[in-house]
Amino acid sequence: MQFRGAYTALVTPFKNNQLDEEAYRNLIEWQLEQGIDGVVPCGTTGESATLSHEEHKRTISVCVDQVKGRVPVIAGAGSNCTSEAVDLTRYAKEAGADAALLITPYYNKPTPDGLLAHFKTIAREVPIPFFIYNVPGRTGLNVLPDTVARIFREVPEAVGIKEATGNLTQVSSVIEECGPDFTVLSGEDSIVLPLMAVGGHGVISVSSNIVPNMMHSLCKAYMDNDQEKAKKLHLEMAPLCRAMFFETNPIPVKTSLALMKKIELELRLPLVPMQEKNQARLKEVLQNKKLI
Repeated sequence: MQFRGAYTALVTPFKNNQLDEEAYRNLIEWQLEQGIDGVVPCGTTGESATLSHEEHKRTISVCVDQVKGRVPVIAGAGSNCTSEAVDLTRYAKEAGADAALLITPYYNKPTPDGLLAHFKTIAREVPIPFFIYNVPGRTGLNVLPDTVARIFREVPEAVGIKEATGNLTQVSSVIEECGPDFTVLSGEDSIVLPLMAVGGHGVISVSSNIVPNMMHSLCKAYMDNDQEKAKKLHLEMAPLCRAMFFETNPIPVKTSLALMKKIELELRLPLVPMQEKNQARLKEVLQNKKLI
């Protein structure tokens, strides 16, 4: 199976309100050196909601160019407007991405029939493997297992899902209904191990921006049937996974990378820097893990 293991949902470094290409390339290269299994540009963690289409496309191009085929690239290309999603997905394919990550349409909250039509249209216009991105906390829409299975059956390009409900019962039902050929990746860092235990295949991770080797090692240990090592890494990373959500993602992870001297700390409105009390808590966690 191509898409398995730890994939980093990359931050988008900015400098003077522009893509900091040098920092971005350096971050990607470090991720590869640390053994990450794949990367995901232009997702939620990459502040895709505030990227212009030109910036979005440039960010994907830089990522694909830097990776140079060494690991799979799953490019964020979704939208709540089907025609926009088609355009972004077409660009991702032309740029050389291996797959697309397509968020369920947010705000307009389509019915199951509408979801199927949305994904069918994208796949018809741009035949590239894609992952459904189910994150009801941000979209207001939860794609239930029977709808996921329907999409999987009727849209061959739908190869998997990023499941960010945090609901293991729902994850288990998706795996039960879709079978082992459908790739289920966690969208919640804190439940990677239990998700793999019920048949999942890895994670699209926020925390692996700062600890790529640990998240890769957790997934590999589980796949190698080293349960004790996987459990040990799960528990070691637990404080970091919690810390990445002291405030809205990607505020804590970008703050962490800045403290680690990997990027400049620059967020785009409406995101703002962490409150001092939360930043102090974050620093304590990073210091305890010897990351700063």
